[in-house]
Amino acid sequence: MKGSKLTFANALMIAMLSSCSQRIMDFTLISTKNVDLSKISSYTKGEKRVTGEDRCFYIYTIPTRIVSIKTAIDKTIEATPGCVALVDGVVSTKFWSIILIGKGGYVVEGTPVIEKSTKTGFIPSKYNHCTLDKDGKIQITAISEAEYEAKSKQIK
Repeated sequence: MKGSKLTFANALMIAMLSSCSQRIMDFTLISTKNVDLSKISSYTKGEKRVTGEDRCFYIYTIPTRIVSIKTAIDKTIEATPGCVALVDGVVSTKFWSIILIGKGGYVVEGTPVIEKSTKTGFIPSKYNHCTLDKDGKIQITAISEAEYEAKSKQIK
């Protein structure tokens, strides 16, 4: 009798504590942004993979908000400055629950495609000097800390 109660309690505990992960799709190239393919030569592949997610809590199996794959892709793309798309990636769902509360949604992972030729694609160094040329284009130059301090004193 004691053994069956213990087995029932273990089975109940396992049923109450659960998690699940399911791979939805793999992709070669994905984006929710407008990507100009005529500028493909100015795009570079990022060095590290990035991850983004759109997840929410569940209470009694009712979600606290609507989750979407598009939002998860947007968050992944926006995690890298100048990123316009992702390559070689995976979209999956992840879910966990403890008794009556859980969390679930979409997770997107991929390698960023970065457009280096635009000002949004510029990844600044710690110290930069910005100027505006005659055509209205911004010129950004990396400078040393000493140069930065000298320029700061000139402005003050």
